Amino acid sequence: MPDKIRISKRVVDLMAQNQTVWDSSVPGFGVRKQTRRPSYFVCTTIRGKQRWITIGQHGVWTPDTARDEALKLLGTIRQGLDPRLPRHKRMKIVGLAERYLVQHAHPHKRPSSVRTDEQNLKNHILPLLGHFFVDEITETHIAAFHDAVRSGRTAVTDVIARRRSQGGGKVTTGGAGVANRCLTLLSTMFNLAERWSFRPVHTNPVRSVRRFPEKFRERFLSHDEVGRLLSALSAAASNKSESEYAIAAIRLLIFTGARLSEILTLQWSFIDAGRTFIRLPISKTGKKTIALNRDARSVLAELPRVDNNPYVIVGGKAERHLVDLQRPWQRVRKNAGLTDVRLHDLRHSFASFALKSGVPLAVIGKMLGHNSTNTTARYAHLADEELLTAAEKVSILPKPQ
Repeated sequence: MPDKIRISKRVVDLMAQNQTVWDSSVPGFGVRKQTRRPSYFVCTTIRGKQRWITIGQHGVWTPDTARDEALKLLGTIRQGLDPRLPRHKRMKIVGLAERYLVQHAHPHKRPSSVRTDEQNLKNHILPLLGHFFVDEITETHIAAFHDAVRSGRTAVTDVIARRRSQGGGKVTTGGAGVANRCLTLLSTMFNLAERWSFRPVHTNPVRSVRRFPEKFRERFLSHDEVGRLLSALSAAASNKSESEYAIAAIRLLIFTGARLSEILTLQWSFIDAGRTFIRLPISKTGKKTIALNRDARSVLAELPRVDNNPYVIVGGKAERHLVDLQRPWQRVRKNAGLTDVRLHDLRHSFASFALKSGVPLAVIGKMLGHNSTNTTARYAHLADEELLTAAEKVSILPKPQ
């Protein structure tokens, strides 16, 4: 009997033990006899790997019904789906996102990180991918999504209206940075999808998609610019155009190099009795100690403590901390003539002034709460500039007469 022929009942009945017959009309469809009763199957390629999918035994299936099933399976595979996953295990990206937040993000990540994940899901991932099934997403889908976010497809069109509706703060614009953050989030979600059996293992579609290169912005304030900023803060305090707690938050960012979230959520119980150290029980990199210099201690000494509110930087709601510092900051920096300066640039500037004061990079890393020396190394070029300035001052040759 030829090994490639249109499979019929007569062909199957005449098969010898351990014989495989391939169907001549449907590529990949075949029948093999390894036991007493032959079994129908489909052999095809799924995500670059050869896969054998058993349809069922002869008798339960006829050659015609098995051939029809083979055509359905091949059609499913051509759509990018994996028919080996049972139907009850299929889930859409929107469902995976909900399970990710409940079972992974909330139990294992900091609240600020969870909020970032929620924003990226809401603004970018769900609008573009939410309607897809988890098992049908391919590398092509991810690459297209990645490029769409970078090019601003998910950006808000009416920025002013959105900023007003959400009370200020950042507005969705897209870009390479947020596209890469979304890629990292999707990678984690698909790893969990494999663990939860919504995808076959080792099929994470994010794995081969390359991140976009990013230009990390570094803006360092000069002594003159810091002076202008402090003058603008003093003017805001005198005319009471800004909350004393918003002013104190900005001053503490200048004098400590702390992260914005660390200052906004700072509690009085985290500060020691002598107000020389802040000991944060948790930060972006775990437990962290912030040393308070004279200027920072002065800010804390002048700040009134509100009864029944544990926070240093008090917000508008009872027993809560200040949430939005962006709008006060935008007004203050405008008055100081520093409209290109971000709040995070105050942290960079603190590191810059520390380096110029002779503080070693390793110590600066501890002051900023870096876990990795590679993170602090981004300031190494500032040290090189100081070395060059010092070298220029050294005179070896005699001055010309």
